[in-house]
Amino acid sequence: MIANNLILLNVTNWDFAITVTYVGFSIVFIALLFLFLTYLFIPKALDLYTRARLRRQGKKCAETSTLNLSGNVNAAIGMAIMLFMHENHDIESGKITAKKLSKRYSPWSSKIYTIMGGLNSRF
Repeated sequence: MIANNLILLNVTNWDFAITVTYVGFSIVFIALLFLFLTYLFIPKALDLYTRARLRRQGKKCAETSTLNLSGNVNAAIGMAIMLFMHENHDIESGKITAKKLSKRYSPWSSKIYTIMGGLNSRF
């Protein structure tokens, strides 16, 4: 029992574990920092690209950031586009009808043959 506890407290094993922990945490934090900076600069890059395209077309755009829209405006625009795209289907009457259809008897769907083995007795 004492020998097993001494193996767990071996200094070389803990040095390796601490090194792996530091390397793992640093990789995760660097990846998170990269993603944060990417998502921070993508709107700015798109804004610059849109302004350059508008200038090329000869249109004026304000120097302040007027191209940025709030989340509510973006959600309203997205909902309007979705509603417009889904209007293209047929117009329904709104009337529900149910007709009872009589079906012919078929022994293939009968439970009695599966219980008694009538159809499967040949196999």
